[in-house]
Amino acid sequence: MKVNRNDHRIDTTLGELIATISDVAFEYSDDTKEAYHLSRLVLVEILKRRISHR
Repeated sequence: MKVNRNDHRIDTTLGELIATISDVAFEYSDDTKEAYHLSRLVLVEILKRRISHR
């Protein structure tokens, strides 16, 4: 079965993506530094996956 990558696409801006990632990270982190670190890790992973699927 072949899955079309476009079936999982969400139209958003980079700013909206960063804001959402940050909001979730702050909910699950004990402090600001940890939240920013978690946000960075998630964003880097998303970007790495996007680049590797080209």
